[in-house]
Amino acid sequence: MTVKFDQSLIRQVPRNQVLKIKLEVDINPPPGFLTEMRYLLRPIPFAVRVFTLPDMFASKTHAVLGRGWKSQMKGRDWYDLVWFAAYHPELRLAHLEQRMRQTGHWTGPAPLTEDDLHHLLVQRIEKVNIEQIKQEVEPFVKDPASSAVWSKDFFLDIASRIKPIQPAPSLD
Repeated sequence: MTVKFDQSLIRQVPRNQVLKIKLEVDINPPPGFLTEMRYLLRPIPFAVRVFTLPDMFASKTHAVLGRGWKSQMKGRDWYDLVWFAAYHPELRLAHLEQRMRQTGHWTGPAPLTEDDLHHLLVQRIEKVNIEQIKQEVEPFVKDPASSAVWSKDFFLDIASRIKPIQPAPSLD
């Protein structure tokens, strides 16, 4: 993928300044999500289509429940779980179910319920190595002391704050 920038935009970045841009693109998203247009103003005004917050939270929760990295869990996934629970705790359960079905983490005919989600989160929290995920996150946060409170009890409380919401409306 090639990204091109207008020369006037490039001139706005001071010489030798590192400019990092992170894009996450899901090239095979499961169905059942909504998107919205968001407008950003910096470095220049532009529009980007993104998942709605409840669908993004479903995606991030899927990472907590399903992603293993060399049999370890990623600290960033847990950090994101805390952030969403604190600022945007609504999670579209139907989209989480579709993501889990796509990866084989949820099988069978029954839909994923709020109780199922809570049970899966409790199971995952029991398995997480708290010290390992704290160490992984510390280099990336402004205040490493912010993860000092991380514990199994802390994450159980975080899980209880998640508010599953109804499925996305049909687009038919």
